[in-house]
Amino acid sequence: MRPLPLVHLLAAAALLAGGSARAQLSSPMPGVKPAQKSAAPATAPAGPAALGVPAGTGAGVHSPDSPYAPLAPRADVVPWSVLTSVKTKTEKNRILPAFEAAQLQLNQKSQRIQGFMLPLDPGEKQTHFLLSSVPLTCGFCTPGGPESMVEVRSKTPVKATMEPVVVEGRFHVLADDPYGLYYRMTDAQPVK
Repeated sequence: MRPLPLVHLLAAAALLAGGSARAQLSSPMPGVKPAQKSAAPATAPAGPAALGVPAGTGAGVHSPDSPYAPLAPRADVVPWSVLTSVKTKTEKNRILPAFEAAQLQLNQKSQRIQGFMLPLDPGEKQTHFLLSSVPLTCGFCTPGGPESMVEVRSKTPVKATMEPVVVEGRFHVLADDPYGLYYRMTDAQPVK
């Protein structure tokens, strides 16, 4: 089975996370016009748009109303602030990452990443999943763009959980991935 393009995964994640018609992807699908903006109701939760950041870009927003605790700071993992600070460039009607030295120095080296798991295959144990900077199962949290996710291919299965996980493996910075991903980790193993 071929993996779904990242735009489809992000759209599904936004719907699972309680997203609405206001949620937009960072790069619209060809032939689809962006939704017209309307006034948000006074009770709308704060999100990236309230911070001046379009939905689907950056790290995402971990709402204080979330039933899940945010990621605890750890000195032994790559901070999401490094991964999400990537810029983008437009090339031939495509939006591509424009990595800076901070991201490029991680390429092809063993790294540790902490995040919330989004399984891509059925089952209790996962060998292929996404790690996100915010929980995609939280109806109050807004998922970020491709810079806020890492595709993980693990050597050993990792138990699916709603709690944060840490994995270590070979980190890849992806300049032009056909699925729209910016980062991938291979030969990953869970770390306590």
